[in-house]
Amino acid sequence: MRISEAVIERLVANGIDTLFGIPGKQTLPLNEAISERTDIEFIMARHETAVSHQAWGYAESSGGLAATVVIPGPGDMNAMNGLKNAKNDCTPLVHMAVETEPDVRGGDGIHETPPNTYDNVVKENVTVETPQSTIAELQRAIDIALTPPKGPVRVGVPKNFLPMDASLADPGETDPHSPAAPADDSVGDAAALLAAAQRPIIIAGGGVRAADASAELEAVAERLGAPVFPTYKGKAVFPDDHDLFGGVLCGGTGTAVKEHIAAADAALGVGTDFDAVSMHHWEIDVPDDLVHVTLDAADIGTGYDPAVGIVADAGRTLAALDTELAERSIAATGGRERARETRTAVDRRLDDLRAVDESPITSVSALEAIRDGVPRDAVVTADAGGSRIWALVAFETYAPRDYVNPGSWATMGSSLPSAIGAKAANPDQPVVALVGDGGLMMCVHELHTLADEALDVTVVVFTNSDYAIISEDAERNYRMDEGEYGWQDVPLEFDAIASGMGLETMRAATPTEITETVAGAIDSDGPTLVEIPTDPYEPQASVWLND
Repeated sequence: MRISEAVIERLVANGIDTLFGIPGKQTLPLNEAISERTDIEFIMARHETAVSHQAWGYAESSGGLAATVVIPGPGDMNAMNGLKNAKNDCTPLVHMAVETEPDVRGGDGIHETPPNTYDNVVKENVTVETPQSTIAELQRAIDIALTPPKGPVRVGVPKNFLPMDASLADPGETDPHSPAAPADDSVGDAAALLAAAQRPIIIAGGGVRAADASAELEAVAERLGAPVFPTYKGKAVFPDDHDLFGGVLCGGTGTAVKEHIAAADAALGVGTDFDAVSMHHWEIDVPDDLVHVTLDAADIGTGYDPAVGIVADAGRTLAALDTELAERSIAATGGRERARETRTAVDRRLDDLRAVDESPITSVSALEAIRDGVPRDAVVTADAGGSRIWALVAFETYAPRDYVNPGSWATMGSSLPSAIGAKAANPDQPVVALVGDGGLMMCVHELHTLADEALDVTVVVFTNSDYAIISEDAERNYRMDEGEYGWQDVPLEFDAIASGMGLETMRAATPTEITETVAGAIDSDGPTLVEIPTDPYEPQASVWLND
């Protein structure tokens, strides 16, 4: 068997049914192998930056492994953006880069870059050194990607290996490591601390999603009666409409949420690293009686000193903790009331913004109208930028795999490609991409991918003709003019751009129109772009919610 055929066979054997990439002369042996099969699909992007974000959206929305392939050099470097995003989010990807031939390395061959260029944007960087080892190394890379904490692994395969018919080393039977279980004594100590608390809270991060542990989180929250505060990466691991939901920790976290956390007498932080974004550079007061559960030992003590630190899987720890708590008397009361009071305070702060119902409306008004038009079971992807921060506090989410949201890497232009990946992974669910006009212009080429692949995705673009989150800061803190980084004099016509790439286009300006138009776009066949004008001079979440 040729190595190229064996590579695709190995991907399929590991459950991969979609390969995201852009073909080049170096990758054609792999593309040929795919073309001869019916159990794996190749989705062709228009730029390599989108390739890794498509795979990230696939993995984030499915919980499974995703795969990519690019050419050496420029293709590989373009894909680095999404690889770093996946690394920060602990998202499992296997990224295949077709490498320069070993006997040409160091000779400035076409697209040549040193393989170690990519070491810091992936969990591990594997370079295949011999033809015979290709499949064994690929399987090793897949196992590493799937071993908790998960992450992207790059596999560099020299291009001259792929057409070879070689005797391949058998990788044998493999099984990624099981996630770590917590020590019984630590679970007991954590349960004792939390059971004795009068006002416990839970801070839940993306590790809960990675562990598929939302049910376990909900069980512990309800047993303790503890309000839950997902981090921005943990948004949707706990339903926004649950009566113990307290609010999201993000750049838009407001005074009411901070005060609730400061008033707590114990906290369980699970699946979170308490990063600088979630915790506002650790200025948010967290109780001294802190239980911190994470898979990465280096997270323990970052920002906060825990009373109990547990390096273990979120799901296994929450399940053990729930069992232990069931044997104890729970001291806490009134958690649902405290959560409701916090939600009400945030809601009242948004009243003035949601009341705007004439164009151009606010992001809050637009997002709530969109939510009313989007089915509860839809997969929604968010971009970085001002609209994402407003979405974190004003757009309700209900299921952990139905909301794809960039983590601390926060790269713009990820929403549309991640929606492509999400639709490939979830063909029977509606998929909606939320993106600002600045972010869309960083990936606008992928509208053509939507059309070419006939993917039924609804793209909702907020158009304010401004990098508004930057312009607002420039005016407030740097003595620049209002709208300093806008393009009001040369507004973009997204209906022309999208229709020229083969999409149906719609426009809505008021909340009622938005709800009806978005619902109609989702019900229509094929990809659709919905343009919503928003106010470029609206307040930003990080300022408004802290006034």
